[in-house]
Amino acid sequence: MSWDSVIGHNLQVRILRTAVSTDRLAHAYLFTGPEGTGKESVAFELAKLVNCGQVRNGASPEACGRCESCRMIDDFMHPNVEYVFPVESVLLEQSDPSKAENKRIAEARERYEALIEKKKRNPFFTPSMDRSMGILTDQVAALQQKASFMPPEGGKKVFIVSQPEKLLTAAANKLLKLLEEPPEHVLFILVTSRPESVLPTIRSRCQVLKFPRIRPADMELWLSSAHAQLGEETRRFIVNFSRGNLGTAAELAATAGESGDDTFAGLAIRNRAVEFLRIVLSPGRLDEAVSETETIAKNLGRQEIVSLLGALLLFFQDINHRRIDPSWDALNNPDLAEPVDRFVRNFSAPDFHALSKVTEETIRTIQRNGNPLLTLGAFTIRLKRLLRRA
Repeated sequence: MSWDSVIGHNLQVRILRTAVSTDRLAHAYLFTGPEGTGKESVAFELAKLVNCGQVRNGASPEACGRCESCRMIDDFMHPNVEYVFPVESVLLEQSDPSKAENKRIAEARERYEALIEKKKRNPFFTPSMDRSMGILTDQVAALQQKASFMPPEGGKKVFIVSQPEKLLTAAANKLLKLLEEPPEHVLFILVTSRPESVLPTIRSRCQVLKFPRIRPADMELWLSSAHAQLGEETRRFIVNFSRGNLGTAAELAATAGESGDDTFAGLAIRNRAVEFLRIVLSPGRLDEAVSETETIAKNLGRQEIVSLLGALLLFFQDINHRRIDPSWDALNNPDLAEPVDRFVRNFSAPDFHALSKVTEETIRTIQRNGNPLLTLGAFTIRLKRLLRRA
C-alpha cells in the first residue's frame, strides 16, 4: 500500500509526510478513530516509509512498495517492525518437546497465524485472539529488549501496538517506561478506537492523530477501483451496510466476488436482521423471539452481531425516510421497499431517536466484550417496549 492508496485521510497523510520530510517525526503517535477507518494500514505505510531502501538511498521520497524491506513489512517479517495485539498467554510459554501440552501451544500458534494471514488479506482487519486476557507483560518486555538494539540495516524500529486500551496493568507500566525514555531509533505507533480507555499517562506521551469515519463517497471510489467486478447495487449496499468500516467493507466485497452479488454474506446478515425484527415484534411469538436471540448470541461472532445490529439501524433509517416522505426512493435497502412500507403502516409513530440510541449502545457493548446473550436479551426487551403497533 502506498500513500496514494490510503482511503481518505488526506490531512493525516499530509501531516505524516511533512513530519518525515522535515525530520520532525514524533517518537510516539496515538492513532485514534472509529473501528475500521484504516488507522493500522496508515501505521504500516509509515513503517515502510522510514525503512524503505529506495527512500534511504535517496532514489525516492516515498516508499516504493517493491523493495525487500517493503515486501517484508507486508509479510510481517521485517526485523525492524513489531506488531503487538492481544494474544493468548500460552504463546509466550517456553515449550518442551517432551511434554504433551505442546499440542495446546501448537493449536494457539495456528490460531495466531490464521489471524496474521487474515490481516495480510485485509489490512483493515483488527486482530485479537478470543482467549486473550489483553496485551501481556511479556509482549512489552520483548519490545523493551528489542528496543535496546539498533536497527541492523539502518532505518527505524517501528513498534505498532494495536488496541493499547487492552494493555494489562504491568504491561502498561512497562510501555510507559519505554515512552518516557524513548530510544531515538524507535518509533512507537499506538492504534485505538477507544482512546478514553488508554492509560492517561501513556496518552500524554504520544502525539494524537485522529482519523474520522470514512466518507461514503471515498468508500464508493475505493470499491469501484479495487472491486470493479461488483455491480453498482452491490457496491451501494456494501457502502451503506459497512457504515464507514473498511474492514467490514473489504470482507463483504471479497465474499460478494466469490459467491455472486445475490448470495454474499452481507445480504444474509441483513436478511437475518430483518427476520429477527419481524419475530420480535410479532404478537404471540415470544418463545420464538427468545430462541432466535439465543441462537444469534451463540452462533454469530461479535463482528457479525455488530453487522446485524448495523443492518437494523439502516432499516430503521429507511422506515423513517418513508414515514416522512412516502415517495423517498434513495433507500439503503431498495429491495426491501415493501417490508419498509408495511412497517410504516403498522408502526405509525416510533421514536427513531430512541431506537437508534438503544441500537448504538448495544453495538458498543458488544464491541467492548459485553456478554452477547445478556446484551441481546436486554436489547430485545427494549426494542419491544419502544415499538407499539398502530
